[in-house]
Amino acid sequence: MLKSYFKIAWRNLWKNKAFSIINIFGLSVGIAFTLLIGAYVWGELRINHELKNADDQYIILSKWRDANQGADIASVDALPKALKANYPNLVANYYSFNGITSIVSKGEKSFRESMQFGDSTLLHMYGFKLLQGDATTALNGPLSVVITERMALKYFGKTDVVGQALNFQNFNGNKHDFAITGVLQQLPKNSVTNLNESNNSDFFFGQSSNTFWNFTVNNWNNPQWVNYIELQKGVDPKAVERAMQELLVKNAIPQVAKDLTPYLVSLKDYNLAAEGGVVKKMIITLSAIALFILLMAVINFVNICIGRSSGRMKEMGVRKVLGGLRKQLIWQFLVESVLMVLFATLFAIIIYLLARPYFSSVLGREIAGLFAFPIYVIPVLLAFVLLVGGLAGIYPALVLSALRSVDAIKGKLTAVKERVFFRKALVAFQFTTAAVVFIGAIIVSKQISLFFGNNLGYSKDYIVYSQLPRDWSTAGVNKMEAIREQMAQLPQVSSVSLSFEIPDGANGVNSPVYRQGSTLAQAVAAQILMDDNHYAETYNIPLKAGSFFKPVYKAADSTLVAINETQSKALGFSRPDDAIGQKIIIQQGNIAIPYTIGGVTADFHFGSLHERIKPVIFVTVNYYTAYRYFSFKLKAGDMQQNLSAVQKKWAELIPNAPFEYHFMDDALTKLYTTELQLKKAAYIAAVLAVIIVLLGVLGLISLSIQKRTKEIGIRKVLGSSVTGITGLFLKDFLGVVIIAGLIACPLAYVIMQKWLNDYVYRIDMSLSPFVLSILVLTAVTAVLIVLQTIKAAFANPVKSLRSE
Repeated sequence: MLKSYFKIAWRNLWKNKAFSIINIFGLSVGIAFTLLIGAYVWGELRINHELKNADDQYIILSKWRDANQGADIASVDALPKALKANYPNLVANYYSFNGITSIVSKGEKSFRESMQFGDSTLLHMYGFKLLQGDATTALNGPLSVVITERMALKYFGKTDVVGQALNFQNFNGNKHDFAITGVLQQLPKNSVTNLNESNNSDFFFGQSSNTFWNFTVNNWNNPQWVNYIELQKGVDPKAVERAMQELLVKNAIPQVAKDLTPYLVSLKDYNLAAEGGVVKKMIITLSAIALFILLMAVINFVNICIGRSSGRMKEMGVRKVLGGLRKQLIWQFLVESVLMVLFATLFAIIIYLLARPYFSSVLGREIAGLFAFPIYVIPVLLAFVLLVGGLAGIYPALVLSALRSVDAIKGKLTAVKERVFFRKALVAFQFTTAAVVFIGAIIVSKQISLFFGNNLGYSKDYIVYSQLPRDWSTAGVNKMEAIREQMAQLPQVSSVSLSFEIPDGANGVNSPVYRQGSTLAQAVAAQILMDDNHYAETYNIPLKAGSFFKPVYKAADSTLVAINETQSKALGFSRPDDAIGQKIIIQQGNIAIPYTIGGVTADFHFGSLHERIKPVIFVTVNYYTAYRYFSFKLKAGDMQQNLSAVQKKWAELIPNAPFEYHFMDDALTKLYTTELQLKKAAYIAAVLAVIIVLLGVLGLISLSIQKRTKEIGIRKVLGSSVTGITGLFLKDFLGVVIIAGLIACPLAYVIMQKWLNDYVYRIDMSLSPFVLSILVLTAVTAVLIVLQTIKAAFANPVKSLRSE
């Protein structure tokens, strides 16, 4: 019997190919999108879960009294080692690192790479496997380095490279060969080797190599290191947090001990909590979108199934006359609908495989393959097939099988007619969801346009930047300034600046600042930016008062600084002019250094628009002798030709360093990676939502035309025009669209207003996204309805009236 059910179901699907393809395709798109988003969410939730002893692994974060005093991601260098030494009953192991970039060379190959200088505990603590080398000793040697599999292939074309050498440059400009003592197996994404976009490391050095790097280590006054600890089994993290505070009070300077509160976050939770929980918000948003897309697809599938099933009433009547039982008819409908859902699921898997590379690109994460899913996904999919198949089949099965044989043969559809309102309500839900997604996509796009607009307080147009080889000495700065002058002479270049920072939010130092005559208790935390006297000119940062350093640097100008307007106001100056010539104190550890304000710039967005503009102090790179970038303001014209000229001059003046340039838009892209991913995903969701909702309209209009075929014939006999008949259906269905729009607009406003509240600087929502979305949905729906009804309107009325 079951075999005959499947045979009849297959014949019916094959007979109505167009209907079957539309229905299966609509549902499969919804399932595929949900699977892709589900794979992304599952991958994000699994980050750090594969680390050794993952339940006991924690990162030490910092909460400052004033958020401008330091980054939350870093903490005091000496803290984890002291915890292990003083509280071995609480802490089982620790790992600390300083994330840096440096030039790596192998023969003619030379690249700037990201690396970690840290403890030798890295490999053992997290269970990282080596393809080559001994994990117990790989990080112990003073001139040894562990590299990733990817870097081994990049520099050597193979992974069997233990004993080979790579050349590294330190921050004094010195170079030395390091022996490769280990090759790391390709690691899954984690928050140790891939902390964030700025710390995605491929080279690892132990602290024994510090004779070359010359970092200050085990320092209680340096809150710039990234620190991790592994707790003993069963230890309460709160007990460790109390121990950390005790160690700070005992060892750190009073200012740090007073203003800093270190706390622990489990590495299993850190990925969702990092950077203000941006990944968690992304997961919730995409999950909600995927859920509604799937729900729309299911509603669409059920609607079309019900609409098409009414065309089989005569078949049901004949089968009942010939002795068919109601139970058999019910099973027939259920088998057919389940079979369609099964086909849709299988087709969704094919779409998943084809779309996976594209979605990986859109979301910036590798979407897992099918075999990477846990085994319980299979019964979940099977349950979904049965549930949706049952929902789609049970209603027509119960209604049509209950009709009297005479009514069924005559095609009387009274029972189904009574429930048209319910199905229209479902379509209205689809329209509402599609409109909300559409409106949301437009508003997300407008907000992201604000990020890259011209209201940043500086000009990013025609600016490219490139990192420099480091020689953080007076001689090194003088050399770079001489090179800068030669670069600035190029006819393709408007200006060149030497600096430690570019406007990407990543400044090197935060310090308390207060006016001379005040006390440290009245200090304001400020971002300290190290740059030359061409920085404001290159980035076109307007001056409000004074000058941006002196045209020619002299030793007497070492303590001359410029500040932004926010800093000026924070120091108590009512006007920028009042700040010129005033003395301020920058507190660095226990040392209070006096400076003189020489200029006040307009406020500009140094970092993300998530945050308010912070107080900024510009100090001269000639005094601090620390730099990272050349920023080039190119002249308008042939950009490729301009870049070629700069690259040629770079190769002449800095032959041992690669010219790896980026536009300022690239830096901003890194700041807003998640938002850009959300924008792309929202556009995809909006397109899918429109497609699915139109398929829903197709199902409903098909049923309506089928039920009103005789009515259309009678109207034509009585003189009704094609336009009049088409208008009849438009009036009926566009009402659903209008009601959905009235519901969608306030709902979308509330949702998007909540999303925009995460940004200090945001767009004002206008009527245009709402009006545009509703107009587009209405227009597309109207076109679809006209195309469907015009065929029925042109049909010969004799044929529609003959069957009675």
